[in-house]
Amino acid sequence: MTSANVTVRVTVTKNGPYLVTGDVALAKQTILADAEGGSEAWQEGESIVHPAIYALCRCGASRTKPFCDGMHHKIGFDGTEVASRQPHRDQASFSDGPVLQLSDAVSLCALGRFCDPNGTVWEQANRTDDPEVRAMFIRQVNNCPSGRLVASDKATGRAIETTLPVSIGLIEDPVEECSGPLWLRGGISVVAADGYEYEVRNRTTLCRCGASKNKPFCDGSHVPVKFQDRPVVQFSNVSDAASQRQPIATLP
Repeated sequence: MTSANVTVRVTVTKNGPYLVTGDVALAKQTILADAEGGSEAWQEGESIVHPAIYALCRCGASRTKPFCDGMHHKIGFDGTEVASRQPHRDQASFSDGPVLQLSDAVSLCALGRFCDPNGTVWEQANRTDDPEVRAMFIRQVNNCPSGRLVASDKATGRAIETTLPVSIGLIEDPVEECSGPLWLRGGISVVAADGYEYEVRNRTTLCRCGASKNKPFCDGSHVPVKFQDRPVVQFSNVSDAASQRQPIATLP
């Protein structure tokens, strides 16, 4: 459990890894599909051993994934951050239904595909006066890992968000046969390499394949490049994890 006086934060380093502080829980999160291959639910794997402060690879080349081993130096990784710094609401388009509103920031799409089943969430939004459709709509929107999609109550403007534990997920996508982004859950702060603090959100996905054109956020590039999280070295205890080779950096 994270101590109340420890700041939970992910800091993007210049052309290097993500530095994670606050002893944030880390585990695989696998997309489960229905019979037609549509994204249906999440399955959490076992917790991954890690020290209280750790560095996660974002170039995609580490031999100790998900942790950094310094390979970004060898491959000359360009991790320049180009993502919009506007709040989600200022980036989003809106679909109004009779009861709920759907906001959609397309640039944040991580290709989780939870929006597709049951006629798509955009079509469902038009029928949110039906309790069954409304429940399905809320479930699918809240399964969107990147937070591209947000459901809100039209009357109050309040976002309808599922409470998520403060944790980081390593997404696996069996349907697309690849590994996906880092899934930051529960309102983890993300700080840019220049010190800018991005909007804190309940659901955020960060690129870890190195190919995103919307760094530091995921843009779904892990799917066409078929990124694979296959570490050569795996840690069996905290002592081993703490001795991971990390680039020299000043922790936030």
